[in-house]
Amino acid sequence: MAFPKGFLWGGATAANQMEGAYDEDGKGLSVEDVTPRGVKGVRTETPTKDNLKLIGIDFYHRYKEDLKLLAGMGFTVFRLSIAWSRIFPNGDDETPNEKGLEFYDKVFDICHELGMEPLVTLSHYEIPLNLAKKYNGWTDRRLVGFFERYVRTVFERYKGKVHFFLTFNEVNSILETPFTSGGISTPKDQLSLSDLYQAIHNEMAASALATKIAHEIDPEIKVGCMVLSMPVYPLTCSPDDVIAAMKENHKNEMFLEIHARGRYPGYMKRYMREHQIQITPEPGDEKLLQENTVDFISFSYYVSVCATADPAKNTRGEGNLLGGVPNPYLKSSEWGWQIDPQGLRYTLNDFWDRYQKPLFIVENGLGAKDTLIPGGPDGMTVEDDYRISYMKEHLLQVEEAIEDGVPVMGYTSWAPIDLVSASTAQMSKRYGFIYVDRNDDGSGSLARYRKKSCAWYKRVIETNGRSLHDK
Repeated sequence: MAFPKGFLWGGATAANQMEGAYDEDGKGLSVEDVTPRGVKGVRTETPTKDNLKLIGIDFYHRYKEDLKLLAGMGFTVFRLSIAWSRIFPNGDDETPNEKGLEFYDKVFDICHELGMEPLVTLSHYEIPLNLAKKYNGWTDRRLVGFFERYVRTVFERYKGKVHFFLTFNEVNSILETPFTSGGISTPKDQLSLSDLYQAIHNEMAASALATKIAHEIDPEIKVGCMVLSMPVYPLTCSPDDVIAAMKENHKNEMFLEIHARGRYPGYMKRYMREHQIQITPEPGDEKLLQENTVDFISFSYYVSVCATADPAKNTRGEGNLLGGVPNPYLKSSEWGWQIDPQGLRYTLNDFWDRYQKPLFIVENGLGAKDTLIPGGPDGMTVEDDYRISYMKEHLLQVEEAIEDGVPVMGYTSWAPIDLVSASTAQMSKRYGFIYVDRNDDGSGSLARYRKKSCAWYKRVIETNGRSLHDK
């Protein structure tokens, strides 16, 4: 079976990892500009030269070239994010930065000229730094108003140019990385659960408000949530392990329950009672959440983990941003992320069964160390059969889920062109079909070279997935 007609094929990126130009044309600083070692690294007071994200892969100046390369693979959708601080440099500004708005006008126009539908994330780990310093990020309810001003500006400006929006990237990652995900300056080990869950509630209200505004400005706009999906399996069939896995899954499922059903689930209410978590909703929040659920659910998928109630076996391994107990039946990537293609089919079925919303896989890929060698259409290339194998196995499981009856809107790989890793802030952790000549020490020409996987993915798109069954 081929993928359904109209299935959206493409790739996914983030402004803070690729644009560069961190201080050009009126852009303000974001939280990413002071985290040179990735999401779990030490923060700096000001941007430092060793922060690769300050230049990224220079997409800000090379976007025409890069968009042509991506369109050359046959992309019908391109996921990118708007840098909030490029539009409102401090986050709480009264008026937007016109230069920033003009940049995305040009990007979206070229996307359409090349046949790619923009899929735009409104906040992708790049909250204006001023909002983190002055308000402690999303712990402060005033951020809902600042976000409302930002999204209203974006929706009105790009009406007719962008038909798919995501509100917050991997919104549940705030549980693990509150500064990167939520702009919360309080160190994680000093952050109270009440403050953390107040921030989460504020984001949920802001997401619902953004959905409401989008539909009012343009009923054709579809708004989705975006979560980090990481299925947690019981380490053994012991009922204690099954319950431990259920509780771990609940931590992440809560975000989908609120986005897709507009309510706090019972297990979350119990958790908040038992942990003395106090949050203060604004009048009207309950109605806001209930009446403005998302049009579709999008998610990243890289890894699955296990959970156990046995303290002796409860040794945390590496995950995307959230970790868990390693699965003894799975192999791992060079960065310790366990590879589980069937977990993607499981996730798709699980989300559809629970929420009955169309699903969009907006991140999936393999971070690996690539070796540039002579050859290929650009004179240099990468023989990345390991990436082809990874993606093929995952896409075959997507096909299985579609056979199961799951409505899947599309698939955007992370990331179609090499960029700076969010988790480690390295260039050597490469995901792309296109190699970018930049190294962890900042050296390199920034030249682009198509890898072997580039032609492979182009063929997958041309055949709408049928080539996945080629021998």
